[in-house]
Amino acid sequence: MKNRLSPEFTYQLFALLIAVIVVHAAYVGVIRPSANAQIAEQMALQAAGEDYVPQRSLAVVIRDFEQEACFILLIWALAIMAYKARQAFREQALLAQPLLEIPEGTSVLPEDAREYSRTLEALPDREQDYLLPRTLLSALQRFATTGDIQAVSETVKETCEVEADRLDSELSMVRYIAWAIPSIGFIGTVRGIGDALGQAYKAVEGDITGVTVSLGVAFNSTFVALVLSIIIMFCLHQLQQSQERLVLDCQRYADRRLLRHLVAH
Repeated sequence: MKNRLSPEFTYQLFALLIAVIVVHAAYVGVIRPSANAQIAEQMALQAAGEDYVPQRSLAVVIRDFEQEACFILLIWALAIMAYKARQAFREQALLAQPLLEIPEGTSVLPEDAREYSRTLEALPDREQDYLLPRTLLSALQRFATTGDIQAVSETVKETCEVEADRLDSELSMVRYIAWAIPSIGFIGTVRGIGDALGQAYKAVEGDITGVTVSLGVAFNSTFVALVLSIIIMFCLHQLQQSQERLVLDCQRYADRRLLRHLVAH
């Protein structure tokens, strides 16, 4: 039996690969050469004894390996969230469609549930996997077998709760990235401070250039990591809000379009 990768896993894998290629190419071709040129110019001016105040350009701030790793993880997390946001948008659009054509004032009996289920079963396979069709189909099947409206209501609630838990668990990778980015920034801080301490003897001799560059690595990596983690957390909360809204809208759809029409024997 052949193992088939899910489309979402394949998408995440390629998104990570593309993020690594694009970010590394930008660093090798543009960011690091520009930053190194600026640092060399500043060091030359300082060595000449001129009254010069170094300027912190963007290239210098983000030039180190820790910042590169943070940007790779940022793009990967945004790609994952974009995929899930597109999925939520498609499911939200399904709420505007009349999946169940039950005229106002019509009563649905248990023996009628099979007839209304055919409309949902006729949907494309991809749309049948969406939350709303699954919820409505499960409710109709439960009503056809039990004829109990309370059991149907519990089925709708359980289906939506399970979906909410699934959507929340699928964001675990994004949460891990949001934790990993500040950790990588802290690694850069430790590395920079360690390099600065290793060059302390030069500072005693009057050459503080190496110490200042190393301390710049320490503070820049933490600064960039914290800014990127704020961006990820904002996008993550927006995605969670849209997913929670989708689950609640599906419950309300089932209540308005189905449950209030059910009549038990």
